[in-house]
Amino acid sequence: MFKSRYHIFLSLLAVTLISGEILDRGWWNHTVFYQIYPRSFMDSDDDGVGDLKGITNKLEHFVTSGVGAIWLSPINRSPMVDFGYDISDFKDVDKIFGTMTDFENLLTRAKALGLRIILDLVPNHTSDEHYWFKESINRTGKYEHYYIWADGKGKLPPNNWLSVFGGSAWEYNSIRNQWYLHQFHKKQPDLNYTNPEVQEEMKETILYWLRKGVDGFRVDAVPHLFETNYTLDEPTSGIEDDYEYDSLNHIFTTDQPETYNLVLSWRKILDEYAYQHNTSEKVMLIEAYATLENTIKYYNYGSIPFNFYFITNATDASDASVFKDIIESWMKAIPKGSIANWVMGNHDRNRTASRFPGMADQMTMLAMILPGVAVTYYGEEIGMVDKTDITWEETQDPLACNAGREKYQSRSRDPVRTPFQWHFQRNAGFSNANKTWLPIHENYTITNLIVEQYQNESHYKVYRALTTLRNTSDALKFGSLSVDVINNNILYILRKTSEEAVTLLINFSKDKQGKVDLTRVLTGFKNGVIKVASVGSKLRQNQTVELNNISIPPKVSIVFQAYPSSKAPAEYVASLQTIILALSFLIITLYK
Repeated sequence: MFKSRYHIFLSLLAVTLISGEILDRGWWNHTVFYQIYPRSFMDSDDDGVGDLKGITNKLEHFVTSGVGAIWLSPINRSPMVDFGYDISDFKDVDKIFGTMTDFENLLTRAKALGLRIILDLVPNHTSDEHYWFKESINRTGKYEHYYIWADGKGKLPPNNWLSVFGGSAWEYNSIRNQWYLHQFHKKQPDLNYTNPEVQEEMKETILYWLRKGVDGFRVDAVPHLFETNYTLDEPTSGIEDDYEYDSLNHIFTTDQPETYNLVLSWRKILDEYAYQHNTSEKVMLIEAYATLENTIKYYNYGSIPFNFYFITNATDASDASVFKDIIESWMKAIPKGSIANWVMGNHDRNRTASRFPGMADQMTMLAMILPGVAVTYYGEEIGMVDKTDITWEETQDPLACNAGREKYQSRSRDPVRTPFQWHFQRNAGFSNANKTWLPIHENYTITNLIVEQYQNESHYKVYRALTTLRNTSDALKFGSLSVDVINNNILYILRKTSEEAVTLLINFSKDKQGKVDLTRVLTGFKNGVIKVASVGSKLRQNQTVELNNISIPPKVSIVFQAYPSSKAPAEYVASLQTIILALSFLIITLYK
C-alpha cells in the first residue's frame, strides 16, 4: 500500500514539475518596438563602432521614450562582409560588439527596467567562414548537404538565378567542383532546409538564445528559405538588365509552400519553451517583402509579418486616399483577432524623414495611432535623415560596393545607417574616436536628442507625447478603427470606445487649409483637446478644438482626444477634486 501511494505521489509530482504556463500572452499587442542597428547606436570603447555596453548605457532612453521592446540587428560572430548578416557562429557574440557577458548584462539591465529584448535571427544563410560550410565543401559527414550545391552547365552556373545583391546567385567552388547558391552576397551561402539536420541546427540556435532570456526574434529574409527546381531558369520580368535582381520573377527561389511550415515549427519551439519554463510568451516577427497574400499567410503560422506597405507603396507624392487604401487593405486582409503592425523605416530603406520631407511627424503619428504594434527605426524619434553625400571611398555597404562606383549611390544603404545623434558635441556624442565607421550627418548640431529634449517643440517631443498617449489611452489600446478621406486631402483616423475618442487628422495638401466637421461621427462627444501637433503647425498642446470647425493648415497633422458630453476627462475630475479639497480645508480652517 505504501509503495503504491509513493508511486502515485511521484507521478503527481512529476506532472506538477512538467506542467507549465505561458505567461503574459500577447504582451506585444500594443507595444512600441525600437530597432537598434548596433554598429551605429552608441560606442563605449571609442573604436568608432557601436557596441553592447553602449546600448546598455543608454537603456534609460527607451524607458523615457515610452518604448516597450528593443530589437537588435545581428550581434553574432561574423566576418562583417554584410555587417553581421553573414554569421560564422550563431551562438556567440562578435568581439566588435563585446562579449557574451556584455550581452547578458544588457539583458539583466533591460529586464530590471521593464524592457523586452528581441534578437535578429538570420536563418537563410551563413558566412562562408562558418565551419558548417567548410565541412560541406569537403563533403564531410552530415555537413555534405547543409547547403544548396548543384552541377553547372559546362563552365556556366546551373541556371539564370540572380542574387539580391546583383549578378549570378551561384558561385563555383573548385574544391567540391560544384556551384553553391547564395541569394545574397557570394560569401553568404544559402542553407538547405530540405535537410532535417539543418532544421535541427536552427532549432538549437533558437533554444540557445531563449535560454539566455531573450523575448523573441525578428526573422530575416524568410521568403528565401526554400528553393526548388535547381536546373530551371526563372522567367524574366520585363526589366532588361541581366545583372539586376528585379529582372526575374522569382518563382523558384521565394515564397515556397514549405516556408510556412518551417516558420510554424519555430513558433512551436517558442511556445514549448515558454510553457515548460513558465515564461512570458515569445514573439516572432517576420521580414517578408512579398505580395499581400503571401505576407498575410504568416499570421496563420503563428507569427507577425512586418507590414512594409507604407515603405513600398507610398511616397511623398501619395495623397490621402493612398494611405487610406494601405491601411484598409492590411486591416481587411489579416485574420480575425490578429494584431496589426506598422513599419515606417528600417536599415534597408531610406529614412522616413527623407522619404516624406516635412512630414516625418505625420508618419510617426500614423504608426502610433493605428491599432497594434508600432515599429521605430533608431533615429526616427528625433527626425534623423539620410546622409546622401557619403563618398565611394567612405562606402561600406556590400550592396553598394557590388554595384560599382557609377551606381553605388543608388544602391547604398549606408545613408540610413549613420550614427545616432545624441548631442551637439564631438561625433554627436556617439563616440570619442577620431573616425567613426560611417560619417555622422552634418546636421547633428541641430538634430540631436539633447537639443530636442529642451526645445519648445521638436520631433522628439511629438514622439514622447504619442507614446504617452498610447500607454494611457484605452481608445488606442482597445478602440474601434475608422479611416476616411475628407475633402480629398484630409486623412481621418478615429479610434473610439464608448468612453473616449482619439482622432488623427493629416492634411496632405501642400497649400490648402483644411476644414473638418466631425460632429456627425462624434455624436455625443464634447469638443476635443489637442494632445499632439506636428512640428511647425503653430497649434498648441491642450488647445481646444471645436468638432464642427476644425482647421488644419497645409502639411499639418494633429491628434486630439475627446470625451462624451456626459463624461468629464480624468484631468478635469482630478482638478475638480483638488478644488473641492482646498475649499473643504478653507471652510474647516475658517470654522475653527
